[in-house]
Amino acid sequence: MEKTLQSELIYGGRRIKLYRDEVELPGGKKTYREVVSHPGSVAVVPIVKEGEVLLIKQYRYAIKGLIYEIPAGTLEKGETPEQCAMREMVEETGYLPRKLEKLGQFYPSPGVMNELMHLYKASQLVRRVPEIGAPTHEDSIEQVVTLRLSQAVDMIRKGEIVDGKTICGLLWVVFGTPKVEQY
Repeated sequence: MEKTLQSELIYGGRRIKLYRDEVELPGGKKTYREVVSHPGSVAVVPIVKEGEVLLIKQYRYAIKGLIYEIPAGTLEKGETPEQCAMREMVEETGYLPRKLEKLGQFYPSPGVMNELMHLYKASQLVRRVPEIGAPTHEDSIEQVVTLRLSQAVDMIRKGEIVDGKTICGLLWVVFGTPKVEQY
């Protein structure tokens, strides 16, 4: 187990903080670790009806491209994962789920980040907002599409869906989820 000797805040932003930690390795050697601290997030697989899923197509600045994703977002202070899931569904798709089922949780990038992502399946969707991608939404959502789950899995196989949380969520819905306990 590594022991933290000291931690220095390098950057503190709206969503993340970057730390440079000096650590002692089990053999006594000292080294540095750069760690991104994140408040946690939620992702939602929206099921329109049996065998159909909603995906959003949006521009992601970090990769300079459009990709297909399931709705997702960062937990706000004091917000439960379920509240965040409902908020993100309305903001990104215009739908509010009557049923929300937790599929599990995972660490998207544990080598550099402590973010824990909670994954949900949403169903019995009710239209709440006539248009998505409103100017108040900071992510550039180009389109909300309805696909057959089998078509979405085929898009994963072809490399057309490349987002990790989306791949995980879709495959957990199609093939079942592992037994995931609270970390």
